[in-house]
Amino acid sequence: MGQLESIKAIRASIMDVKCVVDRPEDIEKNMRYIDDGLMLIIDGKIEWVGKWEEGKDKVPPGVRIRSYPGKIVMPGFIDTHVHYPQSEMVGAYGEQLLEWLDNYVFPTEARYSDKDYSKEMSKFFVNQLLRNGTTTALVFGTVHPESVDSLFEVAEGYHMRLIAGKVMMDRNAPDYLVDTPESSYEQTKALIEKWHGRGRLMYAITPRFAPTSSPEQLALAGKLKEEYPDTYVHTHLCENKNEIQWVKELYPDRASYLDVYHHYGLTGCKSVFAHSIHLEDSEWDCLYKTDSAVAFCPTSNLYLGSGLFKLQEAWKRKVKVGVGTDIGAGTTFNILQTLNEAYKVMQLQNYKLSAFEAFYHATLGGAKSLSLDHLVGNFEVGKEADFVVVDPCATALQQLRFDNSKDLADELFVLITLGDDRSIYRTYVDGRLVYTRN
Repeated sequence: MGQLESIKAIRASIMDVKCVVDRPEDIEKNMRYIDDGLMLIIDGKIEWVGKWEEGKDKVPPGVRIRSYPGKIVMPGFIDTHVHYPQSEMVGAYGEQLLEWLDNYVFPTEARYSDKDYSKEMSKFFVNQLLRNGTTTALVFGTVHPESVDSLFEVAEGYHMRLIAGKVMMDRNAPDYLVDTPESSYEQTKALIEKWHGRGRLMYAITPRFAPTSSPEQLALAGKLKEEYPDTYVHTHLCENKNEIQWVKELYPDRASYLDVYHHYGLTGCKSVFAHSIHLEDSEWDCLYKTDSAVAFCPTSNLYLGSGLFKLQEAWKRKVKVGVGTDIGAGTTFNILQTLNEAYKVMQLQNYKLSAFEAFYHATLGGAKSLSLDHLVGNFEVGKEADFVVVDPCATALQQLRFDNSKDLADELFVLITLGDDRSIYRTYVDGRLVYTRN
């Protein structure tokens, strides 16, 4: 019986993108959609995917077939930029980036020095991810090590592939919320030693953004990256024009905002720069040459009035892109709703974001941006079994619109424009059922 318990058989419509692409027009060509499909999972890994009729005899006797008629199984969504301590101040009114940090974010994050409080909010945060079909996330903690310990403890309980880090911030913030270059180095080092590579958890060296880190702190962040080259770097870049001007005043010897990070060794294939809206040509070039990635955060960018991300330019420059909810400037944990806003951002730039491209950025494209496409993002045999069962007719309006859809592209586009957490029917992490819609 023990061996059978490690095997799962999922029957439903199945959709993924078979491989990473270099051009948006290649996504649809590489879409896989199986109307009546079967996925076999053994010990949390994809064992076989194909048509039900071709695979039903592969299901071992005694294994229960989990059947989801009318539902679509797709890879778990990947959130490439989110702040878990800001969950409780989503929807703060009326400010742009710098004022919003001072008035709302910093006072909220002060509470996370309390381990019990951090644990309570970590549970809330992870449950929200799973409720919304997000199975992998790149997450900001606070300046307090307790915030990271708590989050990793909760994520470990679900066997999640989660990346997170302690904020490094030693200036231009309230006294109650700053560390020092030395303390941030020592605390980050200890957290890396404790958590990076433990199960499916990974660590991100996390300077908040250049204005709140001194040159000494960024130098030590770079030293950490040298000492632990397999870790990630997670920070903000070119979100707000006032922010960019501030960086130029603080770092007059550097050629650009991104050059600050590059100078201290913080660019690279596991470096993710959130927002990246107002980039100079030299910054696009640096992102490409260093194989760095950016996180497109449409709900946040609209909410704070920051600007419109240039997705077309990212494709042209061959810069990796993932999608981020950016809770709490972003206003939803739900990737479907985030893609809805992404579509509108691109409409304002005369670019039609197709449903196929949108889902690519939220799954395999997001995995590629995190250098995880060898592990998650589609249903290639041997990959980790993180997936979501989506209900395309979760509401009466969705059902009505679905009934009038012409083809798969139309059905998926309706899911983006009308979907929300009610569309998430089941969430599986590491082959385990972790969320069930009531």
